[in-house]
Amino acid sequence: MAVQQNKVSKSRRNNRRAHDALVAANPNECPSCGELKRPHHVCPSCGQYADREVIAMADEVDLDEDAA
Repeated sequence: MAVQQNKVSKSRRNNRRAHDALVAANPNECPSCGELKRPHHVCPSCGQYADREVIAMADEVDLDEDAA
């Protein structure tokens, strides 16, 4: 079992943890639809990546309450 040899001060411990903070997202604007998307990912709203359609997006279908 690992046992420390000397006490680690609060300053040294906190300096080690200084790089563990979460970084905020860096969204980019989609060139085709203008929505925010993650860089180097397919746009979730229009399905395009690098000026070509990767995912065919279906139009929203309105279901009648009687059919559902």
